[in-house]
Amino acid sequence: MPRPTTTSTRRSRRSRLALAAATLGALVVLPVALAGAAADPGVTSTSILLGGTSPLTGPAAAYASVARGANAYFQYVDARGGVAGRKIQYEYLDDAYNPAQSVQVTRQLVEQDKVFAVFNSLGTEQNLAVRDYLNQLKVPQLFVASGATTWGRDTAQHPWTIGFQPSYQAEGWVYGKYVAKTRRKARVAVIFQNDDYGKDLLIGLKRGLEQSSSKVIAAQPYEVTAADVSSQIAKLEASGANVLAVFATPKFAIQSIVYANRLAWRPLVIMNAVSGATNIMLLASESGKSKTILGTVTLNFLKDPTDPRWKSDPGMKLYRSIMARYAKGANVNDVYHVYGMAVAYETVGLFKRLGKNVTRARLMAAARSMNDPANPFLLPGIVVKTGPGDGFPIQQGQLQRWTKGRWVPFGGLFDATKY
Repeated sequence: MPRPTTTSTRRSRRSRLALAAATLGALVVLPVALAGAAADPGVTSTSILLGGTSPLTGPAAAYASVARGANAYFQYVDARGGVAGRKIQYEYLDDAYNPAQSVQVTRQLVEQDKVFAVFNSLGTEQNLAVRDYLNQLKVPQLFVASGATTWGRDTAQHPWTIGFQPSYQAEGWVYGKYVAKTRRKARVAVIFQNDDYGKDLLIGLKRGLEQSSSKVIAAQPYEVTAADVSSQIAKLEASGANVLAVFATPKFAIQSIVYANRLAWRPLVIMNAVSGATNIMLLASESGKSKTILGTVTLNFLKDPTDPRWKSDPGMKLYRSIMARYAKGANVNDVYHVYGMAVAYETVGLFKRLGKNVTRARLMAAARSMNDPANPFLLPGIVVKTGPGDGFPIQQGQLQRWTKGRWVPFGGLFDATKY
């Protein structure tokens, strides 16, 4: 893999020039180009090296598709000449959804592999664990694959970090508003991952329920290292709740539905978006036998490859052709691949704006001033937009209901700026 000219190489070159000038007995003033600092790491005349972490193994391995989808899109772009003559190389390493491992492999990407930016790393705690480190070094932490509210809210303290998807608090708020509107005096039970991801969703849910007769009557946390959540679901069922909010990653989301069904519990299920992929829901439905899963509601902002609405859609045709060529053997119906392509598409757009002059500072400036109304992998009408005081690229989405083995959308796009 090509590497950029290092600072030591440039210093050596300057030393030889200075020695030659002294030998000639002349005073030489070096041109500004030679006197300046070396180019940002990870950029050569022919390539840009991005790096990131992904749970290729471990309790959240279902999300490995996010990295694979992005990688497939970059390969597609590279096969067509790249961007401004540069190929985009993407190196993603396994952190097993373990923040300590995220720190280790992120340091490897930055200090050994010399990546230009850390891109699309997945997980809330995983990205929090490396945020200060990356911001101190002024390495872009680009399009964090997590909806934690802090990525867009705390841009002044962490200017080198930006998220992509809707914030978890805004998502939870939408669910709260929906329950408050459709279920008078609802008794809501919540199972949530015991970290900033799960807590963010819970905060938003409670805020959405404010000024209504519905309320959260029970909440059970679980740890990522847990074997299962059967005891939590049993306690929530015993609470007398008639709504179950599942704020969990796929493994535990599936377990939550399965255990609730075994208890013959039939609440309205609210499924958080990161576990709302059709392929995850089909597993949770136990081959369509589950009654608990019927009518489940979730939030979506991506085109679902299993949705017949998109059979002839140009964006989804492109998605399928890219998967067939650059991700052979992968599950084309896995919507997490679509997410990866959506974020890679926007990244390519940023590099197109930069042209030949690619620097870390210019990349972040471009990421802070986005306005793309036509990402082919997002639902129609969703705009990817940032600007002064707006650090959230996506702030729209649509509710959908699980009906006869697939998601059926209802209502219009919500706007998280109202949160």
